[in-house]
Order: sequence, then C-alpha cells, then structure tokens
Amino acid sequence: MLDIKRIRQEPEVVQELLNRRSSEYQIQEILDLNEKQRNLETSRSRLQARSNEISKEIGKKIQSGLAPDSEEVTKIKEKSNEIKQELNSLEPQEKELKKQITDLLLSLPNLPSETTPVGEDETENVEVRRWGDEYLPSDSSKILPHWEIGEKLGILEFNRAVKIAQSRFVNLIGKGAALERALINFMLDQQIGAGYLEVMPPALINSDSLTGTGQLPKFAEESFQCQGDDLWLAPTAEVPVTNLYREEILEASKLPIYHCAYTPCFRREAGSYGKDTRGLIRLHQFNKVELVKVVRPENSPSEHEALVKDAEAILQALKLPYRVMELCTGDLGFGAAKCYDLEVWLPSSQTYREISSCSNFTDFQARRANIRFKESNQKGTHFVHTLNGSGLAIGRTMAAILENYQQSDGSVKVPEALQGYFRETTIG
Repeated sequence: MLDIKRIRQEPEVVQELLNRRSSEYQIQEILDLNEKQRNLETSRSRLQARSNEISKEIGKKIQSGLAPDSEEVTKIKEKSNEIKQELNSLEPQEKELKKQITDLLLSLPNLPSETTPVGEDETENVEVRRWGDEYLPSDSSKILPHWEIGEKLGILEFNRAVKIAQSRFVNLIGKGAALERALINFMLDQQIGAGYLEVMPPALINSDSLTGTGQLPKFAEESFQCQGDDLWLAPTAEVPVTNLYREEILEASKLPIYHCAYTPCFRREAGSYGKDTRGLIRLHQFNKVELVKVVRPENSPSEHEALVKDAEAILQALKLPYRVMELCTGDLGFGAAKCYDLEVWLPSSQTYREISSCSNFTDFQARRANIRFKESNQKGTHFVHTLNGSGLAIGRTMAAILENYQQSDGSVKVPEALQGYFRETTIG
C-alpha cells in the first residue's frame, strides 16, 4: 500500500512513477476523497471542542446554584444535544470516506524503484548477466521436451492426473517423485546453509494474509478459495511466511530476518488460457522453496542483490544454464518496486524460461500488513522492508534437468549435486 501522506505531499512525483507502470493508475480520486475526509475531521474536531465547552458550561451553571432542569440549563443542554447529533451524523460519513480511500489505495501497485528500467512490457526487460554457457547441450536437435522424456521414463503422468483432478495437474511416479523430493531437500539444505531459518507454514491462509502481501483484492481470481470458510489455498509461501509478522512491532535488533519455506502452491492461472498447456511449466499445483526477508529499509537494496545470488546458487550447483533479467516497469509485479527474474535454459524449445522472481517490495507489503520495527533507544516505529524470491520452483527445475541432462540413450543423468539426495546417478 502506498503512503497516503506521500500521495498528498508529492502528488506529481507519485503520479509520474505510477505512469511508468501504466496510465491506468490515477491518484486524483484519492486526493479528492482525502481532502473531503480531512475537512470532515476538521469539522468534527471543532464540533467536539464546542461540545466539550458546552459540557463545562453546564457544569459551571449547576455549580453556581442553577437546577439541572432549569430553563437556562435546559436550553444549553438542547444545544449540546444538537451538536452531538451533528457529530453522530459525521461519523458514518467519515467512516465511508476512509473505506473508499483504503479500497483505492489497495488497488494501486507499488511505485517502481528509480533504478527500475522504464518499459511497456517484457520485451523491454534488461538482461543483466548469463551463467553456464559451457553447460549448454552440444546438440539440442534430438532433445525431447521434458514432458515427453518424463512420460517415456514413466516418471510423469498427465493423463491420469486429469482423471483425478483436471488438466494442468501431474502425477509424479517412482523416480519422478524421488527427484522432486531430492530437489526440495537439496534446496532447503542449501538455503539453510546460507543463513535462512526454515518455516513450514499452513497451506490454507485467510483473506487478511492475502491482503497483506497484495494478492487481494486485485488478484482474487488467481487463487483457489475454500467455500464456507475464510480460507484460501496458498499461491506461494511468500504469503504465510511474510504474514508471520503481520500486526507486529519487531525489535530492530532482531532484523534482518531470513526465512526459507517449502510449500505446495496453488494457482488458477487465470488469463493464461492456451499458454504452456503441456508439461510442468504452468500447473495449478506445484512445489516451491521460497526465500523471504524482513529487513531495515536502508539495507533492502543490498539484501535484494544477495537474495538473487542465493537463488542463483541453486542453479549454479545444479549446473543449469540461466540468465538474470531485470524487469522493466511495464512487466513489474503488482507489489514489487524492483525485480529480477532468473530464467533457466530449456533446450527443447531453445528458450529461457522463468524459474525464480526475486522482488524488493520496499514498505508496500509492510504497510498493508502493518509490520513495523522499533529502535530500542528511540520513540516511534518504522515500517520494515520485505523481499522474497523462489529458491527455486521445483517443477520447473525438474523440467530443466530432464532436458539439459538428457542423454543420447534416452536416459537422464542426475546432477552431481543431487546424487547424494537421489542416491542414483541416472534415471532410465
């Protein structure tokens, strides 16, 4: 959520930054409503002050010897009642204005960082670096797509998953399940070794949690809701892990906080009809290891770069070629001020595909979730900065392994870093 004070004090700056994302985001209505609200507050304060004065006047009259039901006191009381009625009429008006302002603020995305490239869409994202060109398959012409090799090896089942659920689900069978489990354990061990504290949060989350991290109200259609309960299936561990600290004031000495979490994730993928309908790239249910940071504001840029490196370390350990892309303003996620995507190489399609998004949300989520910190020797509190990124998406990592480690005899070599977890060197 954006700071209403900044919107009011720097409207031109805020509007210009929002325009870098899209012209659809406008703040004028918020400014108009906020002015009405502030005028109401001023009127209410004046009336309340007058009401207090009258109450004191009534007390003085009674103390001077006038009866409480005397004509003079009665007239003053009538004036007091009129003011109270007026105050009562202002309260619902002010409440409604605050709700309208909050709803509009919740619909606005975060302001892009000054260093975020300006662009209209993903075609204007900026490549930062590549890694692992020496590990690119020498001949991609005979490499099967991961879903084909997976079905040939009997480790991926898509048709039976449709029978159990619907399209965009998968059964992992035998060594497929073992490879998924090996990847989860490997990634968690790597990130714990990098200083992250593991969390295993609930997979069902409430509306306040989704609102706190920015999925609600704008992206309700992207999530699966449980009918009859205020519960949703978690679209990413970012939501429950960040909300561990919702409505809390943290001691500054406890920062930074680093968490990693393995969770199943559930997404409707609304609006993606016809995209990646085959394979592991765009499923309704998938596993992911997530990295979450809660940090001091002045440290969030450097913490962001370090977060990207922690995610990259997994791809480097698995020797999977990838590139780092800095997202432009037109492709930036709703809550992010700055974001890097890691894209892994898929040789069957001769393209890089996203495997991790690493975002700095600055104080956007902290304002929505009311996560603050306090210095031990100072008065007042400050909003933290939150960051997160995939470390990594498990299914997409498996897809990359099945393609990049595919052998000429139809088998798949297991990356050396995984062999201690998988306990075999090949699949097939």
